[in-house]
Amino acid sequence: MTQTIPALLTEAAGRAFSDAGLPAELGRVNESDRPDLAPYQCNGALAAAKAAKKPPRAIAEDIAARLKDALPGLEIEIAGPGFLNLTPPASFYADRANAIAADDRAGAGQVAAPRRVMIDFGGPNVAKPMHVGHLRSSVLGDSLQRLFRFRGDDVISDIHLGDWGLQMGQLITELEDEQPDLPYFDAGFTGPYPDAPPVTIDDLSRLYPQASAKGKADPARQERSRRATAELQAGRPGYRALLAHFIAVSIKALRADFDALGVHFDLWKGESDVNGLIPELVEDFKARGVAELSDGAWIVRVAREDDKKELAPLILVSSQGSALYATTDLATILDRRREHDPELILYVVDLGQSDHFEQVFRAAFKAGLASEGGLEHVKFGTVNGPDGKRLRTRAGGTFKLADLIGEARERARARLHEAGLGETLAEAEFEDVARMVGNAAIKFADLQNYRTTNYVFDMDRFVSFEGKTGPYLLYQAVRVKSLMRKAGEQGLQPGEILVAAPEEAALVRRLDGFDAALERAYEDRAPNHLCEHAYSLAQAFSSFYAACPILPETDDAVRRSRLALAAATLKQLELALDLIGLEIPERM
Repeated sequence: MTQTIPALLTEAAGRAFSDAGLPAELGRVNESDRPDLAPYQCNGALAAAKAAKKPPRAIAEDIAARLKDALPGLEIEIAGPGFLNLTPPASFYADRANAIAADDRAGAGQVAAPRRVMIDFGGPNVAKPMHVGHLRSSVLGDSLQRLFRFRGDDVISDIHLGDWGLQMGQLITELEDEQPDLPYFDAGFTGPYPDAPPVTIDDLSRLYPQASAKGKADPARQERSRRATAELQAGRPGYRALLAHFIAVSIKALRADFDALGVHFDLWKGESDVNGLIPELVEDFKARGVAELSDGAWIVRVAREDDKKELAPLILVSSQGSALYATTDLATILDRRREHDPELILYVVDLGQSDHFEQVFRAAFKAGLASEGGLEHVKFGTVNGPDGKRLRTRAGGTFKLADLIGEARERARARLHEAGLGETLAEAEFEDVARMVGNAAIKFADLQNYRTTNYVFDMDRFVSFEGKTGPYLLYQAVRVKSLMRKAGEQGLQPGEILVAAPEEAALVRRLDGFDAALERAYEDRAPNHLCEHAYSLAQAFSSFYAACPILPETDDAVRRSRLALAAATLKQLELALDLIGLEIPERM
């Protein structure tokens, strides 16, 4: 059986409704809201009653009779006014379980028409350490790139560095104040400039807030930074060489944070990479009549008559003649179209940027840079502290992402020791397990929520090996790995799956739900569906494992069947956890 059980039942029920002269879509079968009554249900008879001018129960009786003829062994109960409660025979479960066990993708389908998709996530700024606000874009974007690839799309991910704006001028002027003799500040210097950077990431982290504070206190100091920014963007060689150093130093530090989190990108491009495209982009907007002059600035009017709230025009070129953040985003779309020609670009950025992206997308559509539906803002909410406000350190400062990752790893070590786990492991292996557990804690805690939901960060709860947590899922997967190792040591091999016990059937239903969870996660851009599936699968396996002995079982066929079910569960759980970015240790 290559179809899922609900799909098979839906197909048969659809034919039954059609043969009864009713729309086939009324035959949709879902998992039951009352699994204590039956595992599946069809409510089409109630919807058909008015059109058929018959009592829904009479329709249900007709459909039930037709279904019994089509699917011998299917148990059907008519409940209430005409609900169809369906219980498939054991053969349905066995056929589906064996198909999943034999499938490298564990029952997961792929998209019918693969696309080239770009996913823009990360968005850190040069010279600034990443903070907790980058957690959601990082883990959500990474999960989406894994999911879209698994579904069959050609995916390219881009970090989209913030490396082009006033902060660069602030860094340049502050560095000049501290090291005025560097050749980068000598307009007459013809090069070559030094290969070694004149700053470290710690220097950059110190210089930027210093310059920013001075600029807020002194308008003349801020104007000096603006002039340096303009000279940088105009191509002054020394400043461009400094920018290259700033970017290289920042990327090295960013890679360390992302590597620690297990997040990777295909491209490390920034705003500065598209600066050369801005003049032609602006001229094209003018030639098309999309841009218009208003109070000395070139703007694009993006408001529509049916807007529920006013949307301001996009400023393409300011009255001072400078390109702005939105202009850079439009040039990035042009660059991506020329270099990769994606059919869809997803922007994994917080809800607060909704108006900005609406402006950029509408401007891109008006200028023919992208087609409607080709640009999508994948919004997400905030990570909050116990007070319901954005998560802060105890001192009230911004929580650095590196510190959050480090704290998760430290808590993971403590929880492993408390639970008596990993005691037999060598120190290096134990540290690797602590890394996996810590990452699982913070990733699953984030992704289990629908992405637009704000959530409260509770490290103590997230690192627990009990309840709906990442560490719990890792522990369950490790248990199955241990079981399979012991079976191998005893010379036992999986066999044909035979389903008899209710816990076996319940486990198969969960295995059967993988593809539906994938499809929902894919269509909604929402990995929480995968988190929910992984958790329900782990719970179903735990119930099965408690009720159905495997290695102690004396009947060889039953033991081999249950071992095969365990192997299928492990394969699917590994795939699901990988799609949300969780690594599973070999042992704990």
